[in-house]
Amino acid sequence: MEHPYLFFVKLFELVGLEHFAHANPHVIYSWVVMIILIVLGCLASKGISMIPTKGQNVFEVIISGIEEFMVSVTGEQGRWLFPLAATIFLYIATCNLIGLVPGFYPPTASLNTTASCALTAVIFTHIIGLKYHGIKYIKHFLGPVWWMIPIIFPIEVIGHTARILSLSFRLFGNMMGHELVLTILFGLAGLFFAPLPLMALGIFVSLVQAFVFFLLSIMYFTGAMEHAH
Repeated sequence: MEHPYLFFVKLFELVGLEHFAHANPHVIYSWVVMIILIVLGCLASKGISMIPTKGQNVFEVIISGIEEFMVSVTGEQGRWLFPLAATIFLYIATCNLIGLVPGFYPPTASLNTTASCALTAVIFTHIIGLKYHGIKYIKHFLGPVWWMIPIIFPIEVIGHTARILSLSFRLFGNMMGHELVLTILFGLAGLFFAPLPLMALGIFVSLVQAFVFFLLSIMYFTGAMEHAH
């Protein structure tokens, strides 16, 4: 179902990129999200002082909250993964939330976006495993005894592949479903009033889905850091 009005798609139409804009709204709005996060990051890091301003306080609460929660799951050894994990959470949360703004499209309502995030998390999981264990990381896939390798290895490979599908489709399904419902309500009952209760619920769903993706990612990271049993 096509969104009734997308602001940045209309801008691309004005410069002659109509086909690209209509085929890839998730790419355009991913760029918008990246610009938003870069600008906010610059504002947050500009003028940092020992006596924080209100804006600095807000950013410190968000960042420190993410960091403390992550370290409580991964332990101190996982603190170095904070930049990646925090980026995953902030990017997905922002992608989800901008879909609640009329004229904006949530990039996470496209399977391309959610799959790219899932691939990043899962591939980096194995990079972590190799960093901590070297070639011995293969033991995570072989099971406790050698004679179970023909059974355990295919199951582990399927399980790790399923992580990509699970992360991708869970986020995509929730955000696409919410986007479709909002689009229907916008068309049937007006731009502002009827969808407001659903949009309020959408804020909660957007943050929960970002948190679930973030939590599963750091759990995968933690599992890769642990020794095989």
